Parts: sequence; C-alpha cells; structure tokens
Amino acid sequence: MKKFDKDRLLIAAAGPVLALVSAFVLTMIVLAASGVDPIDPLRIMIEQAGYEDIQVLIVNQAGIYFLAALAVAIGFRMNLFNIGVDGQYRLAAMVSAVVGASVSLPGPLHILLIVLVAMATGAFWSGIAGLLKARRGVSEVVSTIMLNAIATSLIAWLILPKNLGVQPPGSNDLTSGDIPESGWFPALTLPGGDIYGFTIVAFALGVVYWFVLNRTRFGFDLRASGASESAAQASGVEPKKMIMTAMLISGAVAGLTGMPLLLGESHTYNLSFPLGIGFTGITVALLGRNNPVGLVFAAFLLAFIKQTSAGLDTAGYAQEIGTIMQGLIVVAVVVSYELVRRYGIRRQQQKVGEELAAGHAITTEKEVAA
Repeated sequence: MKKFDKDRLLIAAAGPVLALVSAFVLTMIVLAASGVDPIDPLRIMIEQAGYEDIQVLIVNQAGIYFLAALAVAIGFRMNLFNIGVDGQYRLAAMVSAVVGASVSLPGPLHILLIVLVAMATGAFWSGIAGLLKARRGVSEVVSTIMLNAIATSLIAWLILPKNLGVQPPGSNDLTSGDIPESGWFPALTLPGGDIYGFTIVAFALGVVYWFVLNRTRFGFDLRASGASESAAQASGVEPKKMIMTAMLISGAVAGLTGMPLLLGESHTYNLSFPLGIGFTGITVALLGRNNPVGLVFAAFLLAFIKQTSAGLDTAGYAQEIGTIMQGLIVVAVVVSYELVRRYGIRRQQQKVGEELAAGHAITTEKEVAA
C-alpha cells in the first residue's frame, strides 16, 4: 500500500490557500487605502450569492471558466503556455455558430455537428502555434498572443454582412444568424433559472481529463515530455509529436469553451460575446494547480467574484472591486507558489539529510557492536 505523504499534501494545499489569503488581505488594504470600507463590499457579495438566480449564474459561469482552464491545464502539463485560448474559443464559437445556423438536422446530430466544428476550429488555430513550436522552435507564448490578435481581426471580417454575418433589421449588431431550435442543448431548469446543459458536459470532461492523464500511457507520455524532453525521448517518446498533440487537444477543448453560452442561451454569435474568458482560464488553471478538483473550486471562486460583484454598484460601490480581486489573485498565486516551491525544496533537502544521518548512525552502531 502506498504510504500517505502528509508533507506533500500540505505543500500542495499551501499554495492555493496562501494565494487566496494574500489576495483577500491585499484587497482589503487597497480598498482601505482608497477610502472604501474594506468589509462591506465582501458582505454584499456574500449576500448576493444567497439569491437563487445568482447561484444559477455562478454555476453557468463556472462551467465556462472550467473549460477554459482545462484547455490551459492540458498545455501546462506538457510545459506549454497556451495563452491563445481566448482567440481559439471565440473563433471556434463564431465558425460553429455560422455552421449551426446554416444547416437543418435532427437535434442530436445538429448539436454534435456544432460541437465538432468548434473543436476542429479551436484545434486548427492552436495547431498553428504547435506546428511553429515543433518545427521551428517558436515560443508558443509569442505565437498564441499574435494568433489572438489575428483571430480578433478575422472574426471582425468574417462577421460582416457581405461575408458570413447577418445584421438584424433595425439593429447595429452583427450576428452569425440564429441557430434553429434543433441545435439548442437542453437546459436543467431550477427555481432560479436554467443551468446550461453543456455545463454538465464541461465538468464531466474534468473526469475524462483526470483519467487520461493519470491512467493511460498517453497521459504518462504527456507528463513525462513536459517534465523532461530528453528523458522522454530516451524512453521512446517523440517530444515534437507530443507538443503538436498537446496543442491540438488544448485547442479542441478551448473550442468547447463557448458551447455552454452558444447552445444554452445566445444561440448565435454576436459582437457582445464575452471577451477575456481565456485569460481568466489561465488564472483558474494556476489557482487549481492543473488538478480537476482544484480547477472546479477555482472556477467557482472566480465565477462567484464576477457574478456577485455585479451588484456592488447598487450599494454605491464600483464593480471593478471584483476585477481588482481577480488581479490580486493572479499576483498572489505567482508569488505564493514560488515561496511554497522553495520551501518544498528546502524541506526535501532537510528530509534527505535526516535520512542520511539516521542511516549513518545505524551503520556506526553496527560497527561498534561488531
């Protein structure tokens, strides 16, 4: 039986806990320095979370954040930083919405087609960065940032009425056209509102992520390549192939990020489709330490901050308090994880020293006894 490692568990939990506590304290300091009551906004946010309609909004938002974080986490496991999730998700949502609005199929097939198009589009867009990384050694950080900008411009061009877009009569908005009802994903109706049906699919993908990563040869190869390319190559794994595969899978999951909203509420892609989801996914992935359970908690935390801070303006506080909290969480995560990592290294060295000293003492006792 595998021995329970209490120190390892404590070190793993210390990073997120220290980050959250630090972010909370820093937020209080910033608010107090600005002349704002540091406690009252938090009280209001907690009260907001008690309403059923806000709870539904939090769950729906958490599902979207979870998918974005899952896409980032897959890259992280391969030691790749896919910053392009935001561009991949928006381009995939736009293209899949156009396809979904232009065909008429039976319900399950219609939904499946939209989902597959979204995954293929996201994988294609991230695959460009993967190909540049594998073939030319171009940093995926640089290439995915540039691809985000290109995706924004490409979407703006594609959604023009002369191309693939539709302008509703009497409106300045541009859309991809409405998806027929056969392409709507069934929702879970609760007293507070409808929970997107695809949200359940999103969290189910977390189970698939855990199983593939920890219980399959592919997952082992992925983690081994991320830990050490040379060691993985010596064991028969092709690092370049794994880079390409990881980026394709990350992009495919990123393409699913827009599906809860597209299939569950908007049923079209328009200019008001949310921006910045991919960057929030990076925060969730960092806070959740790429663990599916950690990602769930982190996604709900960020969703709680976003949805409950929207009601602060009615009490005379700025909604940007929520944005400040999210930003401080990012800073706190980076700093606290580095501190915990250094402590873990020192603790490991100390334990090795103690074991060596204990072994030396036993050897000395045997020599004396002999």
